[in-house]
Amino acid sequence: MPPWWFLVHFMAAILAVDVQGRYDTTDRYACDPFSCGHLQDIQYPFRLRGDLRLCGLPSYELDCSDSKATIRINTGTYFVTDINYKHSYFWVVDANLDMSGSCPLPRWDQRPYIYGIPGSDGFVELYPRSVTWANFVNCSRAVTDNSDYIPVACLRTRSSFVYVLIDSLYVGDLNPYCGYLAVAALGDQSVQYSNASHGVLVETLRRGFPVWFPLKYKRRYGGFKDCLKDKIVPVPGKPMASTLGNWDWIWTIFTVDSEILHCAFGADTFPSNEHLRKLQSSTVYSMLILKLIAALRRFVFAPLVVLVFLAHKYWKTRITIDAVEKFLRMQQMIGPTRYAYTDIVAVTSHFRDKLGQGGYGSVYKGVLLPGDVPVAIKMLDGKSSCDGEDFISEVSTIGRIHHVNVVRLVGFCSEEMRRALVYEYMPRGSLDKYIFSVEKSFSWDKLNEIALGIARGINYLHQGCDMQILHFDIKPHNILLDSNFVPKVADFGLAKLYPRDNNFVPLSALRGTIGYMAPEMVSRSFGVISSKSDVYSFGMLLLEMAGGRRNADPNAANSSQAFYPSWVYDRLTKHELGEISAEMHELERKLCLVGLCCIQMKSHDRPAMSEVIEMLEGGSDVLQVPSRPFFCDSGHTPLEDSYHFMSELTAISEEDG
Repeated sequence: MPPWWFLVHFMAAILAVDVQGRYDTTDRYACDPFSCGHLQDIQYPFRLRGDLRLCGLPSYELDCSDSKATIRINTGTYFVTDINYKHSYFWVVDANLDMSGSCPLPRWDQRPYIYGIPGSDGFVELYPRSVTWANFVNCSRAVTDNSDYIPVACLRTRSSFVYVLIDSLYVGDLNPYCGYLAVAALGDQSVQYSNASHGVLVETLRRGFPVWFPLKYKRRYGGFKDCLKDKIVPVPGKPMASTLGNWDWIWTIFTVDSEILHCAFGADTFPSNEHLRKLQSSTVYSMLILKLIAALRRFVFAPLVVLVFLAHKYWKTRITIDAVEKFLRMQQMIGPTRYAYTDIVAVTSHFRDKLGQGGYGSVYKGVLLPGDVPVAIKMLDGKSSCDGEDFISEVSTIGRIHHVNVVRLVGFCSEEMRRALVYEYMPRGSLDKYIFSVEKSFSWDKLNEIALGIARGINYLHQGCDMQILHFDIKPHNILLDSNFVPKVADFGLAKLYPRDNNFVPLSALRGTIGYMAPEMVSRSFGVISSKSDVYSFGMLLLEMAGGRRNADPNAANSSQAFYPSWVYDRLTKHELGEISAEMHELERKLCLVGLCCIQMKSHDRPAMSEVIEMLEGGSDVLQVPSRPFFCDSGHTPLEDSYHFMSELTAISEEDG
C-alpha cells in the first residue's frame, strides 16, 4: 500500500467521533405487541391486518384466523410457525400444502421471492434464508438415464411420470419430453437432498423454510466501530454477507474512504468548519480518482485486449462458416438434399434409436417422409464439426459417388457448428457379424461374390472419380450389407482426396485400424502411402473372410494356427509340394491366394485393385502361391513375429505421432 493510503485512514481515525446512526426508532416502529395462536408477543416488522398505516411493514402483514397466523409471499399464502427475533428470521409453511396426504404437490404458480422484494428506506424484504429449491416436473415417459430425477411414485400414472429436481432449474436443461409442474422451497440444510427419497422431501416440505426480517432491520449504531461493521465489513451470519457479489466488493473498495469519513462524521454532526469540510472532500475525491485510474488499467485495458483477441478469432471462424455455407448452397443444387437440424431431430425421433459409434460421431436410425424411407444419420462430434474442410470434403466427395458397392449419401445438415450426414440404411448391418459367427453364414460362392463386390467398390474409389479417394480403413466393420447381402464400402470419415497422377501421400494421412494397416501407413521406412495401402487392408479382409475368423487369435487350439495368414501360407505351400492330401475348396484357395498377394510387405509387389478384380473373376488354377510375406520367415513362430511387428508398428506410430 502507498503511504498516502495509511495517512488518510490515520487522519480519519483521529477525527472520528462517537455518533449515533440515523436509524432511530420512528413512529413506524411503534407498534403494540400482539399474539396469534401459539405465537406470543409479535413485534416489528410484523403488523396485524387492520393496524395503523405506520405500524410495521406492509409486506409483513399477518392475518390471524383460526388461531393461525398467515402471510402473503409472492402469489402464495403461508402459515407462520415460528419467529426468531435473535437471528431476525421466521419460519413459514405452505398453507395450500396437503398436510394429511402422503403425496402433497405444491401449486404450480406459487414461488417465494428468490432475492426478496425492495422495501422502504433501502430495506430488502421477504428474502428466503438458506433454502434449496425442489422442482417438480412431469414427463411423458420414464427417465432412466439421469440420477438427478428423483421419482415421485405416488403421482405416477400410466402415461405420466413425475420427478423432483433439486436446486436451480432451467427449462432448456430438461429432457425434451418433460415439462415444469411446480416448485417449492426446502429449508432444512442438514439433509442431503441429492440422495434423498421423496418421503424425506415431503417431510421437509411440511416443516417449511425460513424467511429473513428486512435487511438492516432496526440497526442502531453504537459508534464509529459499529458503523464500519455495518457499512464495510459484513457480519458473518447476516444475509448481506452471503449476497455480496463481485461488483459489491469492488464498490466497497472504491468507496471505503468516503464510508470511513461518513462513519466518523455523521450527517447530523458534520463539522461546520468550511476548510475542514473542503479538506475532507478533496481527500476523498483524490482517493477515488487515483483508484479509478488504477482500476481502469487493470480491469478495463486488460479485458479490452482479450475482447479484441476473441473478436479476431470469432471473425476468422465466421469467415470459415460463411465459406462452408456458400459451398453448401451450390452443392444443394447438384448434390444431396440439405436438411435443417429440426428435420434431423424429427427424422430420428429425438435420436432415440442409436445404431453405433463411428470414427467421427454417433450413428442413429431415422425415417424420411414421405415413403417411410429408412436412413442412417451420422451426427458429427465437436472435433469434426469444427473442421469445415473435412465436412466439405466428405459432402462433395460422397455426394458425387453413385456405385452399387459404395454407400450412398442421401443428404446432410449444416447449421452453424451442428452437422450431420444422412446415408442410405443397410438393414443387414456390417460384414463382421457374419464372417466371425460360429455357424458358417455364407457359401463359398456367396463369399466370393461379396469379396468381388467389395473390390469393385474400392476400385471405383481409386479409379472411377475425378480425384483418387483413399479410404485408409478397410475392415469388416466398414463393409455394410443391404437386404440382398450386396456389400457396400462405408465410413468415409477417414477418406482423403489425392490427384490420381500423384503416387505419394504425406505421412500426416496416417489413420486406420491396427491389424489392417499397411506397414507404410505407420512409418515411411516401409515405403510411401498410396492406393496400394488400401489393397493391403483388403488382403487382410479377404483372409479373414476365407478363414471365418480374425487373423490374430491367441486362443487358437494350435499355436501354429494362431496367426491365420502365416498358417494358411504354410498350408498352401505344402499343398503345392504335395506334402498334404487334404483338399481346400477351390474358392477358399482363391481367396487365400489373392489375400496373400495383397499383403506383400513392399507396396510395388501388391496388385492394383483392378488386377485383384481380375483374379477374383478368374479361376484359382491360374493363380500361383506368391512370395512369402514378411511375417512368415521360416524358423520363427508366426504369431510371435506378427505380435512383435504389431508392437513395433505401435511404437513407431507413437514416435511419428
